[in-house]
Amino acid sequence: MPTSTATVRDRLIDAAEVCLRAKGIRATTVSEVAETAGVSRGWLYRHFPDKVTLLGAAIVRLNEAYWSQAHAVLEQVHGLDEQIVAGIRHGRTAYDDPGALLMKLRVDEPEEFAACAGAGVQGLVPDLAGFWSRYLIAARDGGEIHPDTVIDEASEWVARVVISLATVPGDTLDPSDSAQLLTHIRRYLLPALRSDPTA
Repeated sequence: MPTSTATVRDRLIDAAEVCLRAKGIRATTVSEVAETAGVSRGWLYRHFPDKVTLLGAAIVRLNEAYWSQAHAVLEQVHGLDEQIVAGIRHGRTAYDDPGALLMKLRVDEPEEFAACAGAGVQGLVPDLAGFWSRYLIAARDGGEIHPDTVIDEASEWVARVVISLATVPGDTLDPSDSAQLLTHIRRYLLPALRSDPTA
C-alpha cells in the first residue's frame, strides 16, 4: 500500500492523464485510472471523491503546464510585437504536449471538459486574454502602446488575433514565417494599440 499521500495523488493524476490520452473524458473510468496507477478504487476515492474531480485535477495540471511553458517562451522576448509573434508561433505548437490533449478534449468533449476543468480553465479566449494582460500592461507602462489602453479589452482582442493567426490559414500571410508575422503585427496590430481608445 502506498505511503506518501502526495506520491499517490501524483500517480493518480499521471494515470488519469494516460487514460485521457487513450480514451478521452467520457470513456475513461475510475477503475481504469486506479488500475493504471496501481492502486485500488478505494484508495483512489481517498484522494478524489469522483471521476470529475480526478479528471479535473489532470486537466488543470496540463493547463498550468501549457501556460507556464508559454510564459517561459515569452519572458525571453523583448517588445510587444516580438512577444506576439512568439506567442503565435507557440500557439501553433498547441497540438504538441501538453497542449494537444487539452485542445483535443476541449474540442471533442466540450461539456465534459467544462465540467471537469471547472470555470477557471474552461474558456479558451478568457484563458488567453488573461495570459496576454501582463504583456500589455508592460507595453503600456513602457510606452509601446497608448497609456489609456483598456487592458481587459485589449487583452481579449490580442487573444482573438493570436488564435486566428495561429490556427486559421489565409492567402496573404504565412503564420509559420516569423518575418511575415512581425510585419503584419507592426503594420496592423500595434498601430491600433497605440491609438487613443477613446477616440
